[in-house]
Amino acid sequence: MNPPEIVESLSYIFLPPSYQHCYNKIMEPNNPLYPFFYPQGIVVIGVSRDPTKLGYGLARNLIMSGYPGAVHFVNPRGGTLFDHPIYPDISQIPDPVDLALVFAPPPAVPDTLDACGKRGIKAAVILTGGFRETGSDGAALEEHCLEIARKYSIRLIGPNCVGLVHAHLPADTTFLQPPPPPSGDIAFISHSGAIIAAIVDWMRGQGMGVSHLLSLGNQTDVTETDTLLPVAEDNKTKVITLYLESNRDGLRFIEVAKKASRQKPIIALKVGRFESGRRAAASHTGAMAGSEQALQAAFRRAGVIRAETTVEMFQWARTLAWSPALPGKRIAVLTNAGGPGVTASDALEGNGLQLAILENRTIDELKTFLPLAGSFINPVDMLASATPEQYARSLQILLSDPGVDGVMVITPPPPMHSTGQVAKAIIPVIQTYQKPVIVVLMGDTLIQEAVQHLRAAHIPEFRFPEEAASAFCALNQRRKILDEINLPFLSEPGHDAIKARSILSSSFPGMFLPVDQAVDLANCYGIPTASAKMAKSSDQAVDIAIHCGFPIALKILSPDIPHKSDVGGVILDIQDTYQVKEAYQRIIENVSTKIPTANIEGVQIQKMIPPGQDVIVGVIRDPQFGPLVMFGSGGIEVEGLKDVAFSLAPLTQADLDRLLQSTWAGKKLSGFRNIPAADQEAVRSILIRLGDLATNHPEINEFEINPLRVLTPGSGAVGLDIRVKLVDKPQKEERV
Repeated sequence: MNPPEIVESLSYIFLPPSYQHCYNKIMEPNNPLYPFFYPQGIVVIGVSRDPTKLGYGLARNLIMSGYPGAVHFVNPRGGTLFDHPIYPDISQIPDPVDLALVFAPPPAVPDTLDACGKRGIKAAVILTGGFRETGSDGAALEEHCLEIARKYSIRLIGPNCVGLVHAHLPADTTFLQPPPPPSGDIAFISHSGAIIAAIVDWMRGQGMGVSHLLSLGNQTDVTETDTLLPVAEDNKTKVITLYLESNRDGLRFIEVAKKASRQKPIIALKVGRFESGRRAAASHTGAMAGSEQALQAAFRRAGVIRAETTVEMFQWARTLAWSPALPGKRIAVLTNAGGPGVTASDALEGNGLQLAILENRTIDELKTFLPLAGSFINPVDMLASATPEQYARSLQILLSDPGVDGVMVITPPPPMHSTGQVAKAIIPVIQTYQKPVIVVLMGDTLIQEAVQHLRAAHIPEFRFPEEAASAFCALNQRRKILDEINLPFLSEPGHDAIKARSILSSSFPGMFLPVDQAVDLANCYGIPTASAKMAKSSDQAVDIAIHCGFPIALKILSPDIPHKSDVGGVILDIQDTYQVKEAYQRIIENVSTKIPTANIEGVQIQKMIPPGQDVIVGVIRDPQFGPLVMFGSGGIEVEGLKDVAFSLAPLTQADLDRLLQSTWAGKKLSGFRNIPAADQEAVRSILIRLGDLATNHPEINEFEINPLRVLTPGSGAVGLDIRVKLVDKPQKEERV
């Protein structure tokens, strides 16, 4: 029997029963990542018989995990370990073997990979450190390892990682200190190896378990993006958590994470968020679109929930793994103390949720057995005398109310009963309904019995209402993701992409488009702009003004001046030819005085546009995730207010709604007090067209209209000032 036949025959033999029925569905054996998840045979290269060495710990964990496949050890010294022979050379290892755990010294790793390749091993985890993380020499060594791996079609995880765990196979290929990670339903994919040991121990203490642990290290080959779908397709995994330090291919991450998040919730913690400086930008849009805005927009597009802290990520993961889906955002609060109920109310509203309005029938039923001195309008306060039976019956009534989507149960230790008794009373009720219930056990020593009961029943519990409200927020985010992730991209008809491409090709990469070409580009996509002419003298300005008709506006034209008003480069409401001459000279003098090195192309003359609301719209191309559409408050206060929002292009209906609803600029388009309503539909159309423009033309680096004057409803919107800058090296991008 040759090696492929051996692998195939062993597949059904040692996969656990829970996996055998969906063996082919989870991952095909010909998938190059298959050996990392379902290895038929594992070799530990660099094993040690010294219990103080990590090479010993690696072998110990593999044996102790109960891994059912073949186990091989390699060390030039030979001998035996855990009743297994230690082979002096990789070539002597018998079949089957398809995964190598490499623990050789860094200089020996290339030769080790070469030997693996000759042996036919197609997957390797390099646990050794001393590569790119140490400097240029280490980076060169790492690149050499990758070259050898590619020569033999070996997929690599690492280097500089702690290994992998598949808790349900089971297989532990880490050198973590025993006991092994508890099996469970949360997968953890991490760029950092150091955090894994602490997280595993902490999760054990919190009653959580893992399905997969993947320490990716330097990601010289396999990245978090590669592992997302295999983990999502695992029927034992309910939630995927990510600890990210970087992202190598933003567009591919969005594409893959979007597929994975349709199957399982993904929660990510992105660190290093404040270290990257802003890139130099030529527009307000570019100045305010940092890596954070791009990452946030990318996570939304991919259906990834973003956590702010490590604890938050795993608390949310436990809640998502152990709770039914949240059907809406109306939450009832059940408590035996008024203060925690008020705290919960504030926290829920602060997390974007609502206090449920109880039906009269619900209130009347509660009044039949609870003290009348209590509160029956959500939050429901049963008073300190509440019994376990009252907790259970009240919870059942609240869950039966069609206006309640979930319940937060709060119990400081009751004076006459134990929290353990309360927990045992409410668990059967919680398990009867397909609505999430999160329990707040306030205290420490007096609540431990209840903690154990709830964790055994896989019901999420927290110590304070704020944590529970945050967990409900995660459930609500997951609900919105499932509602939005399959929405189609919006597009407006009437594009002239061919003409737009011709305009863009006529300018040099990295340069600004001349204003007239920028206006023509906008018009190609039906984005209205105010007609403008350029004058290079005061006399020419007068002639243009007479032709346009008064009143007019004069604006400096210079690629070196993104903020015209800051340097006295804008004069409005000019009424006659005398004012035109005077304004022209004043603008030139202002700019020459404040920025003497500026390249002044001339002065732009525009017809004054009727009053309206001024907003800013724009596009900025992020180097990782592609084009972002921006919307917010415009005019001269744009950077002061920072009332802006970003979404990846092209836009969905949810993106469009979020741009308008999350900004004051968008909200006031409907009118507010003495602010008359403006043409919101015109703004929506322009934002969609901007998304089309940015998606279709990767040559555009920055595109901004500020201000966009939004006129009365039905009257449209007009761009008053436009700037377009091209990228240095255009790249083809795909919609994701």
